[in-house]
Amino acid sequence: MQPRLDRLGAYPFERLKALFSGFQPNPELAHIDAGAGEPRLPLPAFVAPALQQHLAGFSKYPSTVGGMELRSAIASWLSRRYGLSSVNPATQVLSANGTREALFAIAHALVNPDAEKQTGRKPYVMMPNPMYQIYLGAAYTAGAEPYLLACNSETGFAPNLDSVPDEVWADTALVYVCSPSNPTGWIADEAYYAGLLALADLHDFYIVSDECYSEIYWADKPSGLLQVAENLGRKGFSRCLVMNSLSKRSALPGLRSGLIAGDAELIKRFTKLRSYTGPATPLPLQHVAAAAWSDETHVEQYLAVYRQSLEAFFDIYGGEIPAGSFFVWLPVSNDEAFALAAYQQQSVTILPGSYLGSEDANGINPGSGYIRAALVDGPDAAAELARRLKQVRV
Repeated sequence: MQPRLDRLGAYPFERLKALFSGFQPNPELAHIDAGAGEPRLPLPAFVAPALQQHLAGFSKYPSTVGGMELRSAIASWLSRRYGLSSVNPATQVLSANGTREALFAIAHALVNPDAEKQTGRKPYVMMPNPMYQIYLGAAYTAGAEPYLLACNSETGFAPNLDSVPDEVWADTALVYVCSPSNPTGWIADEAYYAGLLALADLHDFYIVSDECYSEIYWADKPSGLLQVAENLGRKGFSRCLVMNSLSKRSALPGLRSGLIAGDAELIKRFTKLRSYTGPATPLPLQHVAAAAWSDETHVEQYLAVYRQSLEAFFDIYGGEIPAGSFFVWLPVSNDEAFALAAYQQQSVTILPGSYLGSEDANGINPGSGYIRAALVDGPDAAAELARRLKQVRV
């Protein structure tokens, strides 16, 4: 494992800390933290009562897979949200302690690290570029080679599947999809998922869809991988896993609760791995999570706030509102220089886009020349953020 870890660079926020080291934000302005995707909205009203009612559960060991109440609530939500005919909570759903650990660990369950000994070639784990950096760490530590799909303005920020050679598909073990995308806001449509499923059948690989921003969108409600799979007649969701979280949907990042759902055989395999490595969600928090998956009122309220925030930002900053997520992905001349100037001049923390990307074989990082800002504090703060970013001088 040590040589694989050595291939990983510093995590984006550690790089940001190093960039800002020795510099101070403008003391005349209140600091705006738009760097992390951490929703800072009021807690849903049901959280405190549900937690108080089940405090005694802290005295018991929770199951790694999640209690049946929580898994049933997740299955019901998936069925309502995506119009699925059937989701079996016992065999097709797992609880996750947030999706970060699950998105990382799944590569270790689905990638064969001995493939290189058998074929002379490392298996590929395919992912968008730029991306949530957990995908990259998962690929390296699972003994795979990342295959980076450039997401840029030329492709409408969609990962271009047509650019992948057949010999790469033949060695692909796993494809990560992120829709709505962190950081670009791109949303996969049904045709995209259908094309990827056809390739998975042809070349024998698995699809893991990170759908953590599924309930944050500007206009059209995003489709999901399981929804498209069932529409294509794959009622068992073969080759498919989805992951989602209450961190964004319910503005509960500290709850550390998410879901894993899909192909029962893959769920069974992942359950075995997580029985050794997966952290279990405490029982009182599982009850809160079940309540959150069962309620849509707070989700609709938060969506309205995110839409108002996007509108407030772009009314001032200009440009096109992204299709999904609460991030804005803005072109700049030099992303590191802009982020440092924003910190010093305007007391704003944003993330350089290059920290979310990785250099390809040609030395090109598709995240370079962009910054990512999170609109997580409501429309007034979003408007103020736009005003300050417009005044940054590099």
